[in-house]
Amino acid sequence: MKISVGVDLHKTQFTVCFLRKGHKREDIRIYPTTDVGYETFCEVLRKFKNKGYEVRVAVESTGNTRYFCNRVLQEGISVKVINTMKFKVVRESVKKTDKRDAITIAKFLEKDMLPESVLCSQRSEDIRRIIKSRSILVKALVSLKNQVHGLLMGYGIETKRGQLQSKKERQRILRGLEDHKNYGHAAMAIKPLFESIDQLSLEVKRLEKVLEELVAEDEDVKLLRTIPGVGLITAATIRAYTDDIKRYRNYKKYAAYAGLVPWVQNSNETIRHGHITKRGPSELRTAFVQMVMGMIRYSKQTSNYRIIVRYQNMKKQKGSGKSIIATARKLTTIVYAMLKSKEPFNPKKMLTMKEDNSANSQLALAG
Repeated sequence: MKISVGVDLHKTQFTVCFLRKGHKREDIRIYPTTDVGYETFCEVLRKFKNKGYEVRVAVESTGNTRYFCNRVLQEGISVKVINTMKFKVVRESVKKTDKRDAITIAKFLEKDMLPESVLCSQRSEDIRRIIKSRSILVKALVSLKNQVHGLLMGYGIETKRGQLQSKKERQRILRGLEDHKNYGHAAMAIKPLFESIDQLSLEVKRLEKVLEELVAEDEDVKLLRTIPGVGLITAATIRAYTDDIKRYRNYKKYAAYAGLVPWVQNSNETIRHGHITKRGPSELRTAFVQMVMGMIRYSKQTSNYRIIVRYQNMKKQKGSGKSIIATARKLTTIVYAMLKSKEPFNPKKMLTMKEDNSANSQLALAG
């Protein structure tokens, strides 16, 4: 005997459809997302399990899905997490209610027709949370600094882009305003902003230290940091949002997961290519773009790499934006190979044909 349980999960409550094989009528129940609500729901699952039912649960991927899954898994019951991007029956339903969504999920689960989404490991989730918190603080810092630039410009004081990065420089600017007879009000307006910048900067450094300790023994992060220009944040982001490289059958699937492959529409004899799909985690795409920028900044080491030479040539024709994205897509192949083989970055494999032949010639002469 089988019972399919469809769950429409929300912030404050979740609607459940218990669909038993052979029963025409659906059993609909609503539970609050509290300890009592979760425990009551799990108690119902236990009763069905004790009666000999094969219990299967399906839930859409949302903010509190992991917690829901952990509670159900503790009962020894498997949970299928639905890929909402591919399950448009619920998302684009004309008559959309929690009850109908739960029924639809249960019916598709019964027929094994639900597109599944894989939850990342708890370790990857922890790294993601730290990176997300840091990102929020960094955005707040940038916003505060822009406000300061605007205030100073209003008093006719021109500041450079990176001038507010240093605490000493901020203190120098504040002392200059306080000492100037006409800028007393400006100093009063800017002082609390500088104090907030100081505090946020300390919090960012604290999170970076926590992140560094969290990934100190992580093999994938160590491998990624062997790539020129790749620092802690970029390496940790790619590791966290990649999770397990074995999930992807080949490098093309990995690039598609990152959303760095072009959109394609093939109908009859017409083939259309568009912009990149941008599906998958935006944080992962951003990290690969940052990786490209890092390699470009390390021009002394990377200028003779095939991937950078190709970028420089493409940039002349298509501009920097498209060239960076194309290079980021190429880097997904390199990262996939590194994480799959567990081998560090090999600069010799990146050399242009000319440089490679020159190096081989020198080795031959030396031999």
